[in-house]
Amino acid sequence: MKNLKMSIAAMLLLAVSFTNAQEKEKMNHDHGDMKMDHNKMMNKNSDAKAEAILSDYFNLKDALVADDTKKAAQAGTKLVATLKAFDMGSYTKEQQKELADIIEDATEHAEHISESAIDHQREHFKTLSKDIADMVAITGTKSTLYEQFCPMYDKGSAWLSTSNEVRNPYYGSKMLKCGKVQKTIQ
Repeated sequence: MKNLKMSIAAMLLLAVSFTNAQEKEKMNHDHGDMKMDHNKMMNKNSDAKAEAILSDYFNLKDALVADDTKKAAQAGTKLVATLKAFDMGSYTKEQQKELADIIEDATEHAEHISESAIDHQREHFKTLSKDIADMVAITGTKSTLYEQFCPMYDKGSAWLSTSNEVRNPYYGSKMLKCGKVQKTIQ
């Protein structure tokens, strides 16, 4: 009889533990959904300084599409200044840390673009494009953007565009339409 009571007590204890674990998991999921909604709300808003960075980025992309090393270098120089002027004050501490890392890396690549030949500019544009996409994920944008992808350049490379029409910055006139839209960002 004593063993039966201990078995029942053990089963009850397991059932309570399992129920508590399920409730805790449910609370974590609920909290995760709330965080996701907050991020969606953040993306609905846009930051004027982030929009200025995007504008400079698109000017740089267009210069690479046109195979114009000089304009790309000038756009890179302007982008460096815009990146350095970015104010992260309106973001959470966690977002500020992420943005600081993104801005630091993007600035370094924009600096390289401002002083390099076109092949080297395009190499740095690949990482710069990832940085800018990561920034947009935090800051949001007022525009509809298209993440485009070229499978040919450096084992696959993405970039952002304001048009869904593909104009490849990695190959310019050599392979202007190489690529596809892989995601729409709104």
